[in-house]
Amino acid sequence: MSDFDVEPLHPDFGARITGVDLGAPLSEPEVESIREAIDTWSLLCFPGQAMTDEAHLDFTRRLGEPEAEHVTLGKTGKVVYFGTVGNVTADGGTHGNAHPRTRYQTGNEMWHSDSSFRLVPSFVSITHAYEVPGEGGGTHFVSMRSAYERLPGDLQATIDPLHVLHDYVFSRSQVALVDPAHAASLPPVAHRLVRTNPRNGRKGYYVGSHARSIVGWSGIESRRLIDDLLERATRPEDVYTHQWQAGDTVIWDNRCLLHRGAGYDADRWRRRMRQTRVAGACPTLEE
Repeated sequence: MSDFDVEPLHPDFGARITGVDLGAPLSEPEVESIREAIDTWSLLCFPGQAMTDEAHLDFTRRLGEPEAEHVTLGKTGKVVYFGTVGNVTADGGTHGNAHPRTRYQTGNEMWHSDSSFRLVPSFVSITHAYEVPGEGGGTHFVSMRSAYERLPGDLQATIDPLHVLHDYVFSRSQVALVDPAHAASLPPVAHRLVRTNPRNGRKGYYVGSHARSIVGWSGIESRRLIDDLLERATRPEDVYTHQWQAGDTVIWDNRCLLHRGAGYDADRWRRRMRQTRVAGACPTLEE
């Protein structure tokens, strides 16, 4: 990142990057520097970006294969690459707090890793903020790598070989009904409980709201371990809260970060963010 200015955001992870225009054509060395920064910092904020959907998708493709947005794919079979986070509709109107879509998006307020319920889960999410609320609407992040490194050695040894089932319906049905076709498109999948970054070798554990149970363990034992790991990772002192500004483009590494929305008053404020994701390289059991 020698050509960019880097400002750390949190002792564990995260950096604010200036000196680069993501909407402009980037050289391969610049793209490789961003890839290296993702592996190093896990979360990158590029403020003041003049983004468009076209530029956003072009940049996404520079980092890898765009991931199909799962809700539209599951309900209709149509492949689209963008999801809209917030309450602003395509015609410029808004949905309030009582609208079913707003209630459905409250599922984002649980700690999770994007697309962990897919056989090949997401590598990174890329989100650009167009409109942000005047109050609330932040996003909390924690590092599962730092959380793993804080674990006692015997607990690391216990979880290293385990596999965990991730289940979208298990998590989202806690806040709203899931469309039957969408649910059928996302059966539970097994992932490694501990994942290793291929570039730097750092380990992190892989849980969150979609993590349902440990393969081969009882439900009670599974929940006890998963809930304990989540509690250890999300101590207040380990959380970085990103207060979005219009023009922010934020990339986060779903392999090693959990995040959740902070909530906002959709009756009072407008929020519009556009998000793409880059698919992972392979199922985690093949890593």
